[in-house]
Amino acid sequence: MPLKLSLKPGEKFVLNGAVVQNGDRRGVLILQNKASVLREKDIMQPEDVNTPARRIYFPVMMMYLEQGGPPAVYDEFVLRLTEFMGATRNPEVLADCVSVSRHVLARDYYKALMTARKLVDYEERVTHVASGLQGGVGAG
Repeated sequence: MPLKLSLKPGEKFVLNGAVVQNGDRRGVLILQNKASVLREKDIMQPEDVNTPARRIYFPVMMMYLEQGGPPAVYDEFVLRLTEFMGATRNPEVLADCVSVSRHVLARDYYKALMTARKLVDYEERVTHVASGLQGGVGAG
């Protein structure tokens, strides 16, 4: 089944390891066979790997882009996922962690990546709420 990408002007994406950028107009790209594709919004730069959930997402992203990559990437993923799971008690988040792990073991890196994105989103919500509570202390 073909994959249809609708691209914004100037939008970047990675296609089988190559960074590609759309021109100055909206565009559509149709991939007729399986390929590793990652849109700009899902690409994390090494300097952005600064939280526990992002330390899970990044090695999963690298495994997806490199279809497994070197063993050190997998080892980093296992270490960071284990740390994260030890620090949370939220059953939904723990279920997502297990799901990420299962997808990685099945070499279904795209599904693992999209589930790891949920961990990053959860972490950002929790951090945002916590920082909002701290900001409200002593106010008024």
